[in-house]
Amino acid sequence: MAKLKAAILGATGMVGQRFIQLLENHPWFEVAVVAASPRSAGKTYEEAVGGRWKMDTPMPEAVKSMIVMNVNEVEEVAKKVDFCFSAVDMTKDEIRAIEEAYAKAEVPVVSNNSAHRWTPDVPMIVPELNPEHVDVIEFQKKRLGTKKGFVAVKPNCSIQSYTPALFALSEFEPETVVATTYQAISGAGKTFKDWPEMIDNVIPYIGGEEEKSEQEPLRIWGHIENGQIVKAELPVITTQCIRVPVTNGHMAAVFVNFKKKPTKEQILEKWASFKGVPQELELPSAPKQFIHYFEEDNRPQTNLDRDCEGGMAVCMGRLREDKVYQYKFVGLSHNTLRGAAGGAVLMAELLKAKGYIY
Repeated sequence: MAKLKAAILGATGMVGQRFIQLLENHPWFEVAVVAASPRSAGKTYEEAVGGRWKMDTPMPEAVKSMIVMNVNEVEEVAKKVDFCFSAVDMTKDEIRAIEEAYAKAEVPVVSNNSAHRWTPDVPMIVPELNPEHVDVIEFQKKRLGTKKGFVAVKPNCSIQSYTPALFALSEFEPETVVATTYQAISGAGKTFKDWPEMIDNVIPYIGGEEEKSEQEPLRIWGHIENGQIVKAELPVITTQCIRVPVTNGHMAAVFVNFKKKPTKEQILEKWASFKGVPQELELPSAPKQFIHYFEEDNRPQTNLDRDCEGGMAVCMGRLREDKVYQYKFVGLSHNTLRGAAGGAVLMAELLKAKGYIY
C-alpha cells in the first residue's frame, strides 16, 4: 500500500521535530513536506534546525536535505500532500486562519495547537475516549465548503494524565474533581539547556493552563447537537498547574467524588479492562493496554514510567480512599508523545481508518 503523504507545518519546533521522529518508519504515513516560517523557508531542514534538534534520537536522514517550504504558501504545500500535521508557532488568530486555509485547500489538518479547540464544529479528540466526535466533521465541511478538507485537534497535554482514568469510570458518574498537575519543561518547548532557571526550581503558574485543564475534559465528555460539540456539565473540575524541573512527563494528583461510589476493586477492574477504538482496530500507534496501574507506593515515576508503551499509555498509581473526597490517585502521561505529537498521529490513524483521510 502506498503511504499517505503528510506535511509537517511548524516542522522546526519541538513538536514538529517529534512528528518527524514518530513518522520516520510509520507504516501508513510519510513526511513529504516540511514547512516553517519564512525565515526558515528555502534552507535544508538540517540547516533550518541548526543546533536546535531536541529529540533523543538522531535527525532522520530522509528529512535532512528536504528544502523547507514557506508555511504561508498554502496552495504550494497543498499540491504535494494528502494531509498535514500542524504545530505552527503563531498567534491564535493566525493559527485559526492558516489551519482553515489548508482545510479549504482540501488538505485535512490534524492540529496540535489550541486555537481551534473551542470551534464548535471542530472535533477535539483523544481517540480512546471520544472517537464518535469525528462525526461533526461533516458539518464542518459544509461550513467550509470542502469535500475533503477539515480541521481536527487534540486536547491539552496535561489533561491526558487524569482524564482517561476518570472517563473509564463514567458509569459511576464523577461529580467533583480536584487535580494538581506537575508539568515538564518540554511542555513549554524547552530543554534545561535553554531554560537554566528551571533547574532546582518549581514555578507555580503556567499561563492559561488551569482554564484548559478544567474545561477541555468537559468537551471530550460532550456530545454532538445541531452540528456542534456541546460540552458536558459534569464533573466540576478545579485545577492547579505547576511547572517542575523534569524533561518529559506530566503528573497529576487527583481527588474525586462520584455520584455512585465504586469500590476500589471496581475502579481497578475498569482501568484494567478499558479499551477504545484504537485498541479494537489495532492502530499502529495505539498502546496495547491504554491505562496501566502500578501497585507500588512509589509509582508511577516520571523517569521510570513516562515511556510506557512507547509513551502512548497512561499510568496510574496510589489509588486509595480519602477523608475529604471519596478517592485519590496519581496519574502520569508523556506530554510530547501521548500528550502532543503521538496523540495527533494516533488521531490521524483513527481518521484514516474512518475514511476521513485518504
